[in-house]
Amino acid sequence: MNLKRVALHAFLVLVCLGMLYPLLWMLRSSFMPEEQIFSPGTLLPTEIVAENYPEGWRANPPGFGRFLVNSAVVSMGAVIGNLAACTLAAYAFARIEFPLKRVWFAAMLATVMIPVHATLIPQYTIFTAIGWVDTYLPLVIPKFLATDAFFIFLLVQFMRSIPRELDEAAEIDGCGHFQRFSRVLLPLMTPALATTAVFTFIWSYEDFMGPLIYLADINRYTVPLGLRMFMNGMGESSYGQLFAMTALSLAPVFVVFMIFQRRLIEGIATTGLKG
Repeated sequence: MNLKRVALHAFLVLVCLGMLYPLLWMLRSSFMPEEQIFSPGTLLPTEIVAENYPEGWRANPPGFGRFLVNSAVVSMGAVIGNLAACTLAAYAFARIEFPLKRVWFAAMLATVMIPVHATLIPQYTIFTAIGWVDTYLPLVIPKFLATDAFFIFLLVQFMRSIPRELDEAAEIDGCGHFQRFSRVLLPLMTPALATTAVFTFIWSYEDFMGPLIYLADINRYTVPLGLRMFMNGMGESSYGQLFAMTALSLAPVFVVFMIFQRRLIEGIATTGLKG
């Protein structure tokens, strides 16, 4: 039995190392001279080059720090929008009876299957007409309109797992829908809210196509566009600086994940168990 357990743990360690290898390779490359990064047979750097980090930080004006700040602004705006709008929409589907409720819920879920490219041109036309292009508004404002059906579904399933007796008790005490939502349900939804916040932050932070389409001013570029600037039109790149800034750009994602790790796992584990 012990031998089987040791073999299982050894196998899991090998799988983990296989998954981490690209990340470790990138970190190793960020400390190597440019000419050694892709040299065959060079697994470990023969010399440590730390200059890739300060040079990459200053390589593309206005500097990589500005790109990190821009990404933080867009991501936090998206998180606030999804938390505010998706929770209200989820409450309506989970706790309020209205005509054709099941039809509207099915239609909402069906939007998950619509490719983003199918709505790209109409959205760009609308945002151009109202003067939102080259601003952060197209990347943030739709989140306040509950456009992410995945998170609405996730929150609906979590709300359905909360006993309705709590709502009935609050109603007897004279609470309306908003008071029941804010005072009864919302405090019990911390795991689901944390899951929504973390995934929204990561997806918005890593989004490349949205900023590429709507942002033209380099001062408004987000991290993915800032990393793209290390590639020139001929496909050549400052790989050392690119890998250094890529490693640096992963830090906020790791920090957010580590802070909300327990709530995130709890939210995923408890969501969708009851229908």
